[in-house]
Amino acid sequence: MRELSGKKAIVTGASKGIGFAIASTLLSAGADVLICARGQKQIDAALERLTASASGRKAIGRVADVSKSGDVAGLFRFADQELGGLDILINNAGFGTFRATAELTVEDWDRLIGTNLSGAFYCSREALQRFQNSKGGSIINISSLAGKNPFAGGAAYNASKFGLNGFSEAMMLDHRHDNVRVSYIMPGSVSTEFGAGGGARKSDWMIAPEDIAEIVLSILRMPARTLISRVEVRPSRPRKD
Repeated sequence: MRELSGKKAIVTGASKGIGFAIASTLLSAGADVLICARGQKQIDAALERLTASASGRKAIGRVADVSKSGDVAGLFRFADQELGGLDILINNAGFGTFRATAELTVEDWDRLIGTNLSGAFYCSREALQRFQNSKGGSIINISSLAGKNPFAGGAAYNASKFGLNGFSEAMMLDHRHDNVRVSYIMPGSVSTEFGAGGGARKSDWMIAPEDIAEIVLSILRMPARTLISRVEVRPSRPRKD
């Protein structure tokens, strides 16, 4: 059953990891999907894999740095032209810089907050304008358990995810009567490449990116009368230190 047949979706930060898994799952469910990332090579590689399993659906991509409002505006204009509408926005783009507060640079802070928090605002604002014309839609923000559990070295990352959670809940309250459903997912350790170094971070005990994608699909499948506003997800058997 292709529950999302005919739906149009944007997934940010979707060249790999959680974003790629979400884009692939949405395509399998029948949606047309626009992905974005910061580099064309990454997009091309992702689209090659996505197109092979798209089953006739449209998989397209565009370079965009979501921390730049101009890039985001261009991304959504591209969606208008190539998708012809928008029903689903997945704010997934993000990264981490982990240092003691005194060691964080202004550039570290600005880039992390700009991507993880401001980027979600820029994209959501564009999506909401389109949802007003189409009489509704869904926004799902990929947050983190770091949005409720601070840790040493996480000042900037914690701030971005605490902020994203608060932003998500307020946006839900602002627009729930506009037929806009806003949800956020707070994963624990996910088996992806993540962090300032971008190195491999994979282990059997971690959550698989595909598991987060299944949660996204479950949220989108819910009847219009029901909103899953927040999901916390953890590894079943975390590593014992």
